[in-house]
Amino acid sequence: MIVNAPETSAPRTYVDRILEHWHEDEGAEALVQGARRLTRGEARRRLFRLGHALRRQGLAPGDGVGLFLANRVDSVLVQLAVHLIGCRVVFLPPEPGPGELAALVEQSRARAVVTDPLFAQRAADAAGRSVHDPVLLSLGPCEQYGNGSVDLLAVAAECPEVRPDRGPAPGADEAITVLYTGGTLGRPKLAAHSHRLYDVLVDLAEDVQTDSQNSQGSQDSQGDPDRVLAATLLTHGSGHLTSVQALVTGSVLVVLPEFEAGAALAVLREERITATMFVPPMLYALLDHPECVPGALPALRRIVVGGAASSPSRLQQTVEVFGPVLYQGYGQSEALGIATFGAEELASEAARRPELWRSCGRAISGTEIEIRAEDGTEALPVRQVGEVCVRGKAVMLGYYEDPERTAEALRDGWLRTGDMGYLDAEGHLYLVDRAKDIIVTGSTSDNVYSRVLEDFLLTLPGVRNAAALGVPDEEYGEAVQVFLAVAQGVDVDPDAVGAAVTAELGELYTPRKTVLLDRLPTTKVGKVDKKALRAAWTGGVAVGAS
Repeated sequence: MIVNAPETSAPRTYVDRILEHWHEDEGAEALVQGARRLTRGEARRRLFRLGHALRRQGLAPGDGVGLFLANRVDSVLVQLAVHLIGCRVVFLPPEPGPGELAALVEQSRARAVVTDPLFAQRAADAAGRSVHDPVLLSLGPCEQYGNGSVDLLAVAAECPEVRPDRGPAPGADEAITVLYTGGTLGRPKLAAHSHRLYDVLVDLAEDVQTDSQNSQGSQDSQGDPDRVLAATLLTHGSGHLTSVQALVTGSVLVVLPEFEAGAALAVLREERITATMFVPPMLYALLDHPECVPGALPALRRIVVGGAASSPSRLQQTVEVFGPVLYQGYGQSEALGIATFGAEELASEAARRPELWRSCGRAISGTEIEIRAEDGTEALPVRQVGEVCVRGKAVMLGYYEDPERTAEALRDGWLRTGDMGYLDAEGHLYLVDRAKDIIVTGSTSDNVYSRVLEDFLLTLPGVRNAAALGVPDEEYGEAVQVFLAVAQGVDVDPDAVGAAVTAELGELYTPRKTVLLDRLPTTKVGKVDKKALRAAWTGGVAVGAS
């Protein structure tokens, strides 16, 4: 057997780091999904074949490849293959409706779209609307949909098992990964990152792994690789971060196709998972499962929680059940790593300062955090609330193909996150609100982008103005509620509004409740005053209700 050793002439990438592990101990496990288990050698050879298969579709270094994928082992490998051949990864999450998905494909200039068979019809529709006419590829046969896609796995099966030529290395300011982060209807915001992001993720992964092994790993398990569960979507920042950080440290990556508390608990136990990441609703569902009791998961030594605001009481419950294994994390698509709170530090410091359960922790190494006034220029003193601004290598290059919104978000190298918060004297960050009006909801804490929803609502007959809010929800943290100012004499059916939203934007955007009003409250500059609307409605007084 010919072993294709890692190349050394070009700059070392995070994929090279993964391959260095996969060239060692080839019989050790690398990727797991249920009964499917790939060794390091098998994963490496399959990765190389996928790289050749993508090249055979005419893809060249720098081309964008949209990934519309479910959680499965081949999804991990095809994402690595895109970077292996020097192309740009464009993540296409499953939440957007047909219009927004088509705009995402178009604006990202994807030359190809790789879809899971589960999403084949939606992918074909989105690709068909693009003037760039991307090649449609699928991870398995999709003939039943008649969408004309090429089975990438079938092509890969006929390709060589040696590493494809990598081509020229991307420049320092060249986008290699693009993450969807909302926007307005038909004009998505795409956070573009260079290889610098992966330098940060590698360093952070190694630091966290060392910390957790030193603090929680038993002497018997110190020599064994971590076994990491990817429970969030691989096409979201959280899932991408989890998979990359697992693989660059030589860990075994176990992929959970869909989250359900009982199934997740079984996988955590049976696969002897040592580390995972959950968004808050996932963590809460796990804690509420009757089999989730102290001692149920003896191998577990790291749970990272992030993606949305967490309940301090639930975080304390996590430590009571699993011990000091909890890591808080804060980031966003524009900067995947901003702040973190280590398990030992959180457990020890919060014992004397309970308010730290509400903190995101301190800035990660190489990252600066400032709290700034509304104009984004003046740094505010300790404990004064303002906008969280961030500078460091994890910050995006900008919004892809969108210089206007890039200029709004990035000033002198500082990212205006749109989140409101404050710092204490020790540098702990506390978030108090989201200035961008993102509604975080659903069983996997996905984002509902208010502006996208409001833009669509304004296209409906009889709707004069619209506002979308996240209202408190016991199960998901927040639920979507919309307020419509309707034209006099026009009969608007709330159920019909909900059905129209679902058809165009997807079920995640479906409002839990639609409130019809004569008017929406406005600020002095004429914008919808969501603070007044929220306060009036939650207080039981509907402003201008019809």
